[in-house]
Amino acid sequence: MQRTIQYYLQALNHLLYPHGCAVCGADYISQQEFICIKCKHQLPLTRFLHLPNNPVEKVFAGRINIHAAGALCYFTKQSMLQHLLVLLKYKNSRAAGLYLGNQLGEALKSTDRFNTVDYIIPLPLHPKKEYARGYNQAAIIGEGIQAVWHKPMLTNSIIRLINTNTQTHENRSSRWQNMEGIFHVTQPNLLRNKHILLIDDVITTGASLEACGAAILQIPGVQLSIASVAFTI
Repeated sequence: MQRTIQYYLQALNHLLYPHGCAVCGADYISQQEFICIKCKHQLPLTRFLHLPNNPVEKVFAGRINIHAAGALCYFTKQSMLQHLLVLLKYKNSRAAGLYLGNQLGEALKSTDRFNTVDYIIPLPLHPKKEYARGYNQAAIIGEGIQAVWHKPMLTNSIIRLINTNTQTHENRSSRWQNMEGIFHVTQPNLLRNKHILLIDDVITTGASLEACGAAILQIPGVQLSIASVAFTI
């Protein structure tokens, strides 16, 4: 009897407060779920976070000294993952960022390559851009990571000094030149001798992460790792 009552209460709650998968719209998921199991299984996982010399680490090879790096998923245009990232970056969907952060956090804690991380630092946005958007999407991803992988996050220890224009149509060389010297560490003593995990939503050329990582690596004793939700192939 109790199970029957609970079933009808859940059905009534779903009728009054409809909730569907953020990707396909399926309405058979619980209020606690963001996407359905079918869509979750279709995420293009890289499965290489636990592997040294993976494709993300090769992006930064010979440019900055990385302890470990990786990405949760491959990014392709018109994909389910792109839809989730658009929800996060342009549709004010905090839930999308938390969900993606949860998935990345689970992947990070499943490998011992990142287990010595002391602080998570989201790649900073320039204050003007963050004000216009209303949030830093990397920080929301960081909150999602924290929820499943209990590492402290710092959001004010590094700032972005220059508000660069979008670099979608820039080539690799131009992106790195545009990023040079735009980040500043405001709390170097806090980061001294620490293992920092720098996070972002998508890695393309890695120019922004490289520039920010270079600023972090100027601090004595720092060890740097990088992780993102997606990696462009």
